[in-house]
Amino acid sequence: MDKLRTLPVALGAAIVLAGCASAPNRTAGDPLEPMNRAIFRFNDAVDKSVAVPIAKGYQKITPHPLRTAISNFFSNLGDLTNVANELLQLRITDATSDLMRFTMNTTFGVGGLIDFATLARLPKHHQDFGLTLGRWGIPSGPYLVLPIFGPSTFRDSVGLAVDVRFNPLNYIEPAARTPLYILQFVSVRSDMLGATNILEQAALDKYSFVRDAYLQQRRSRLNTGGAAAAPALPNYGDEGESDSTGTTAAPAAASDAAPSAPAPASGVTPAQATPAVTPEPAAPASAPQSK
Repeated sequence: MDKLRTLPVALGAAIVLAGCASAPNRTAGDPLEPMNRAIFRFNDAVDKSVAVPIAKGYQKITPHPLRTAISNFFSNLGDLTNVANELLQLRITDATSDLMRFTMNTTFGVGGLIDFATLARLPKHHQDFGLTLGRWGIPSGPYLVLPIFGPSTFRDSVGLAVDVRFNPLNYIEPAARTPLYILQFVSVRSDMLGATNILEQAALDKYSFVRDAYLQQRRSRLNTGGAAAAPALPNYGDEGESDSTGTTAAPAAASDAAPSAPAPASGVTPAQATPAVTPEPAAPASAPQSK
């Protein structure tokens, strides 16, 4: 599963299909919508028939703590990509923080299987070369759905090809690289099963929902420098406990893995998946105290 070979083929197919896109169905901000919808339907069919069954099988046979450790391992590798892009963006403080995360998790977390950096409240960032280009004023260009790889833009597609060079998995022996790529993809897809359930239940138009969520997330990460809220600690309880609200809580590592696995078909973000909670009003300061 070599992205260096697959990405040019995906981009080539997108360009060919772009010539066949008819104008009447296009909407503002999405000039390639007819082509994108066709690719989205293809990706969705592949996801439902191949990726989702494999991810569900992986969840059934792999204990939750082990799944979390695997997610942490790939998230730890992803911190190296974060560091490289933060240096290119001259975000020295963020680069230092993520380098500390990688060093701590690799040294004390058994190669990144345990996320000690989160326990130490070191912030996690989400950076890639697409955001680096945006940092220096390169426009995103039209929204683009890539075959297999999913939601993107013209700028992010270029960034995807460059990020491959930052991925440590590309510099190990092919005999070990291919199984790790497959494991990473299955792990990421497994972590996103809960978001997929929300997408199926909430979206009247899945394509529009994924597009708007993706573009909103990219704008947010560009404006905030890829900063993320501190994730909750892993849940090692029974699967039934995590499913009590209708979704499975995905580890924070799902969105931070090294850039080698295709993005899942769903584009749901945690902020969109979590309903707003209105805090209860505090008691008046003048209320008498009971003695």
